[in-house]
Amino acid sequence: MLKRETKLTAVQSEEPEAHGPEANIDPAAELPPPPAGENLPSAGSVAEAEAGSVVEPPAQTEIDRLKVERDQLLDRLARMQAEFENARKRAERERAEYRDYAAGSVVEQFLPVLDNFELALKSTGSAHQLRSGVSLIVKQMEEILQKMQVSAIPAVGEAFDPRIHEAMGTVDRDDVPDQHVAEEIRRGYKLRDRLLRPALVRVAHNSKQVSE
Repeated sequence: MLKRETKLTAVQSEEPEAHGPEANIDPAAELPPPPAGENLPSAGSVAEAEAGSVVEPPAQTEIDRLKVERDQLLDRLARMQAEFENARKRAERERAEYRDYAAGSVVEQFLPVLDNFELALKSTGSAHQLRSGVSLIVKQMEEILQKMQVSAIPAVGEAFDPRIHEAMGTVDRDDVPDQHVAEEIRRGYKLRDRLLRPALVRVAHNSKQVSE
């Protein structure tokens, strides 16, 4: 009996080591700092992670900045539209002024011709004198047209050209080549190389040349 009790006492006297997994930890003891380079998650990051896909709205200052930028762009667009409208009106006004100036310069040159026509109507001379006066007026008009680079289109004796002649019919003429202008009804004019109006003509039909 004495031998068995001694053995039990020896077993009960063995205590576990302090550094084992079941070691007693003093709550008042200070915890050691984390290892260098290791960042522990903060409370904010943990909350963001828990929030998942929730996106925070932009700051109020960013919204205000975007509103100011929008207002500046709208103001710039309104200014550009106003400038474009003013430029369009100015161009139309300049074109109208140029047309008026061009028309005025042309009319001014023909005013002396109108004066001579009025004098001819008031004249009490003979028919021969009246005809001579009208001939001088026509010559005066032709000089004005030449200054404006307006020239008459050749007609009688010329080959018929549909680009500058407008046929009003045909006439039988043996003294004029076939398909040539025999008569001029109304004179045509051109400004430099631009056709103002075609000449109204009658075209010759030469039966002799046709039969040959």
